[in-house]
Amino acid sequence: MDMKVTRKTILIVDDEENNRAFLEALLTAEGYATLQAHDGKMALEMTLSHQPDLILLDAMMPVLNGFELAEQLKNNEATKIIPIIMLTALIDRTSKMRALQCGVEEFVTKPIDRAELWIRVRNLLRLKEYNDFLTDYSHTLEIQVEERTAQLLTSYFDSMFSIMRAAEFRDKETGEHIHRIAFYCKELATDLGMDSNFIDTIYHASPLHDVGKIGIPDHILLKPGPHTDEEWEVMKTHTVLGNSILGHGKSTSPFTIMGAEIALNHHERWDGTGYPNGLQQEQIPLSARIMMMSDVYDALRSKRPYKPAYSHEHTLQIIMQGDGRTQPEHFDPCILNAFKKLANRFREIFDEHSDGAD
Repeated sequence: MDMKVTRKTILIVDDEENNRAFLEALLTAEGYATLQAHDGKMALEMTLSHQPDLILLDAMMPVLNGFELAEQLKNNEATKIIPIIMLTALIDRTSKMRALQCGVEEFVTKPIDRAELWIRVRNLLRLKEYNDFLTDYSHTLEIQVEERTAQLLTSYFDSMFSIMRAAEFRDKETGEHIHRIAFYCKELATDLGMDSNFIDTIYHASPLHDVGKIGIPDHILLKPGPHTDEEWEVMKTHTVLGNSILGHGKSTSPFTIMGAEIALNHHERWDGTGYPNGLQQEQIPLSARIMMMSDVYDALRSKRPYKPAYSHEHTLQIIMQGDGRTQPEHFDPCILNAFKKLANRFREIFDEHSDGAD
């Protein structure tokens, strides 16, 4: 274990100049650097600016006495680890208890014994050095953990985007759809008051919603006209396939867990008329309810083999009033209200990330 070897600095705080000079002579003879303060206020300022390794503190001083100064230093995050030796002629139990309550580590009774002072200074500086080492080591570990976490997230996102690109390659008409979806979901989750972890997770997980289309045969997925009933039943299996591809409860990543949840449930409807399981209301995970709102808006705005691209205004009319295929009761009422507030933001996102589908 390597610890830094540097010249230690000791702050001497005493209102008597002769006392400060005597202590300085003792300490410099032992190789220490010294700073001096003649009252508590000056000592507080010097401690904050110079961060000494140890403080020799006289108990009785004007302006700010030793007890008050010690209490302030120990209550300050920037100075609380600096050890304090209180120099005092007060030997009664009450004074010592007060000093201990203020956070003072050691006492030296006046008149000062050189050997006693040297032992207490040496021991506290060794303890401070070790504490500094532990603090630096802990900080280094935190940085290493953060770096490793960032590497794992980068690797994870690379894998996710590879899957998404594969799905997009199979269904080219979606274009920028997966990117717009992430922004829609983030806006809705934020407006609903979700915490930052949920918002970040749905932003990264929502583009995986249609990954199950990888498993749909080309003649069905890419069919230019309407699907037969049998073909439609096959198309609907992309929800279950997506859930299976993303782990089906076996993943430990929050992004993949939510991605699988969304993939399976993003075609469920609030009124229970969706698929694959006919879930209703809060049986449907919140992430999937948010995704369903986002997906419907973007699908209506985009050109598909079975429909033209609709304008923003026409899309709002369909969502709010219904057109037979899409009905207001399909959506979670709270999410529908949030969408109404965010409608202009949805339009901006679609325009900013348009692939020419409009």
